[in-house]
Amino acid sequence: MSICFPISTNRVLITGGAGFIGSALIRKLLKDTSLTIFNLDKLGYASDQNSIYDLCRSSSIDIKKRYKLLKVDLRNKDKIRTAIQHSDPDFVFNLAAETHVDRSIEDPFSFFENNVYGTFNLIEACLEHWEKLPTERKAIFRVHHISTDEVYGSLKDKSMFSEKSPYNPRSPYAASKAASDHFVRAWNTTYGLPIIKTNCSNNYGPWQYPEKLIPLVIQKALNNQSIPLYGDGNNIRDWLYVDDHINGILIAAIKGKIGQTYCIGANQEKTNKEVVIAICNLIDEYKPTKFSRKNLITYVEDRSGHDKRYAIDSSKIKKELNWEPSYDFNTGLKKTVKWYLKNVEWCQNVQKKSKYFGERLGISRKLSP
Repeated sequence: MSICFPISTNRVLITGGAGFIGSALIRKLLKDTSLTIFNLDKLGYASDQNSIYDLCRSSSIDIKKRYKLLKVDLRNKDKIRTAIQHSDPDFVFNLAAETHVDRSIEDPFSFFENNVYGTFNLIEACLEHWEKLPTERKAIFRVHHISTDEVYGSLKDKSMFSEKSPYNPRSPYAASKAASDHFVRAWNTTYGLPIIKTNCSNNYGPWQYPEKLIPLVIQKALNNQSIPLYGDGNNIRDWLYVDDHINGILIAAIKGKIGQTYCIGANQEKTNKEVVIAICNLIDEYKPTKFSRKNLITYVEDRSGHDKRYAIDSSKIKKELNWEPSYDFNTGLKKTVKWYLKNVEWCQNVQKKSKYFGERLGISRKLSP
């Protein structure tokens, strides 16, 4: 996909740019534009810049001139204001968030701090920045807030989430993202801050931190460890390959209408059980053993408040902005599994750094301070 920002665009700020989706967005912009990219990231447990550095080492990209890390926590409003002043962005993409549902069950206060208060601090700083811009730059400035389908709750029938779906968050993570969505929309309506918002389905692909379902199951299968499957394994998710999501984000940011929301999904619904079995079959094919990895699947007690089904109707972004996903689930999953097989050392390193080795989370709950 060709990227055509307004001609006077020079500087882009991406929050959470060392995360899975954020780093994919940075790589896309470094490859396909000449923009200067500022990555505002607190470098938490799941942060990793290796994919960005690998791209620059293997290409002619001058990372020193075009990529700047700003190690800042969104909870620090003074440092956020300073970072916005320093980066002086034309576009802001907000991907900074705590995202793992099990961790939100265990430590909900952290999700409130990072996802709600952090977003509040960001949009306040962006509003101050936007109001001081000269007329030409003010006209092109955008804040693109990236959210999730989980804010809409759980589907029981064949219906799908859309931009008109009512909010019904059912986990601390979903509630924190729903609250941040509301703040973003309110700052557009009340103060005129030029906001665009997207809500996506489950992302997957290379470089994803191995606590999420697909990379976690790949690691468990490779190491011949028990693969936990929550409940009966029939919870359904719509799986969106990360590159398709990045294209949707960029199309919405550049061509979308101010104040609008666009839902981004791939129409690739799979039960968790289907996903796990598909991964086991691929690992058996690529790394055969005397037994099937499906024998490692172990049914465990379900997650508290586990949403039954997510599915997104992407007809608005398809019709209005001409976005289409390129990957079906089988193609994307094969590409993903092959990447993890070639990058076992990376997975080991990020797990050691974060001190997380695939153990189950979200069983106990920390008290708020």
